[in-house]
Amino acid sequence: MRIEERARLVKLLLMDCDGVLTDGRLYFTAEGEAMKVFHARDGQGIASWHAAGFRSGIISGRGAAEIIGRRADELGMTYVRTSSRDKVADLRAIISDAGVALDEVAYIGDDVGDVEVLKLVGFPVAVADAAVEAIDAAIFVTDLGGGRGAVRQVTDLLLNSKA
Repeated sequence: MRIEERARLVKLLLMDCDGVLTDGRLYFTAEGEAMKVFHARDGQGIASWHAAGFRSGIISGRGAAEIIGRRADELGMTYVRTSSRDKVADLRAIISDAGVALDEVAYIGDDVGDVEVLKLVGFPVAVADAAVEAIDAAIFVTDLGGGRGAVRQVTDLLLNSKA
């Protein structure tokens, strides 16, 4: 099945946070407060995805639930899992709640913690600067790096496949 055909099936877009919605760098203040930088174009892509009637979410292995939750709320994301110790179990719980099949899910990842999820979903995506293991598990690799518009590239591809 061609990439466009697989993209056309997608109803739910899930992604990692660090290295996908961000460039993967972690910022800490002197007080130990974590900070993350998000790209506005990724946010617009997610907003467009939602405006077309689809849902999205984050499955992150890191904590920072307050920061990730705030950004997800701002974007209207339905599913947020932080401090995930088992991304596959979180994926299965989300698709059960969403009422979608694995082949109707796109997942964007960037590192070894995403590989098992990438192997399961119908539209596995790695960002351009992902670890080789994630790239090898993907059927589509973005031209842009994590936190630099890669998510927008994916939402545009998904939405254009449905036109």
